[in-house]
Amino acid sequence: MSHPVDVHVGKKLKELRLLRGMTQTEVADGLGISFQQVQKYELGRNRISASKLFEVSQILAVDPAVFFVGLMDGSAPAPAAVDDESARIASMVARIGDARVRAQIRSFIDSLSEPERKAS
Repeated sequence: MSHPVDVHVGKKLKELRLLRGMTQTEVADGLGISFQQVQKYELGRNRISASKLFEVSQILAVDPAVFFVGLMDGSAPAPAAVDDESARIASMVARIGDARVRAQIRSFIDSLSEPERKAS
């Protein structure tokens, strides 16, 4: 059975990877491991060593401590801050090179997410 901290760290890895628009293969290549190993890390089936966690943090351009944010007492993983669909959308938007287009998309999404206003 996987340790709850390993599951939490794995979920953070997946969340951050998706937000960066990276594939498991890209992360694996950066670490010099197979993409299957990255899958096992993300599921918490295999524990990420301290050295690999540091390397992952460099690849994803985050502080290593980010992987532990949300761990209350180490007994249960925190819920993901971003679901898979939201992470994929964020990843796609991040890959758009034109800043004006990104701003228009953010504005569009913002307008859709506002609660409907009742006519007076």
